[in-house]
Amino acid sequence: MMKRNIYNETKKRSKLRLYLGKQYYTFKRYIKWYFGNEKYSKDILNYQLPYLIFTHNTPLIRKLQGVDPVLQYNKVTNLKIATSRVNGICIKPGEVFSYWKLIGKPTKRKGYKDGLILNPNGTFGAGTGGGLCQLSNLIYWMTLHTPLTVIERYRHSHDIFPDSNRTQPFGSGATCVYNYLDLQIYNGTDKEFQLIVYLTEDSLVGEWRSVEPSQYNYEVYEKEHFISSTYWGGYIRNNKIYRRVYENGILIDDEYITENHAIMMYQPLLPSK
Repeated sequence: MMKRNIYNETKKRSKLRLYLGKQYYTFKRYIKWYFGNEKYSKDILNYQLPYLIFTHNTPLIRKLQGVDPVLQYNKVTNLKIATSRVNGICIKPGEVFSYWKLIGKPTKRKGYKDGLILNPNGTFGAGTGGGLCQLSNLIYWMTLHTPLTVIERYRHSHDIFPDSNRTQPFGSGATCVYNYLDLQIYNGTDKEFQLIVYLTEDSLVGEWRSVEPSQYNYEVYEKEHFISSTYWGGYIRNNKIYRRVYENGILIDDEYITENHAIMMYQPLLPSK
């Protein structure tokens, strides 16, 4: 997985350099998709596997100060299109789920609208297909509660919102940019798994299902959470994500998952000295 230096996030790069870099990594991804050794999942089942392994949902619309609400409603349209591409996908043993290979490039021709996107400098903007990170966030969080293995995931470079109403540990999502910032999940088990995703009136809902009930339960949590100051006067939020694995209610493992470093876009509440 490509590693990024959070301390270089503020460097300004020319538009030409950004364009050429994007073209390079996009082409590199296509080569890997079509000429690599991975076997990618592609079979969508028209029925649901019998056992629910984990489920989660997130609200479709949030009150965001200074953000055009139209972008959020457009995001709902974008999520409807994207979920239709992955809903029901079956990941067989030895296969890899690739978020972008299944969804494809979001374009206006496919019906995608201008939704909310996060610019490299941490500000909000509009972009075709904006808002699809909500789906990748959901899939990543759910996968951490299964025996499936995340083999490619990219952290968000900016922490946009304070912790009010946050129900998951900071840094438990996965950013996505077509096609070089992908979310990929490997099925190293001997069982088939199926992803179910759909929209209700007010939520994005996801499920991982399988052919047998899971013998494990998972508890995802954070460690070593701290805020550090930077030489340019900002703050960076840091933590590490772990998960406890239980079998029949007995703790059998405590696994390191990943670490996060994100530039804070709001003033932190620092403890007084």
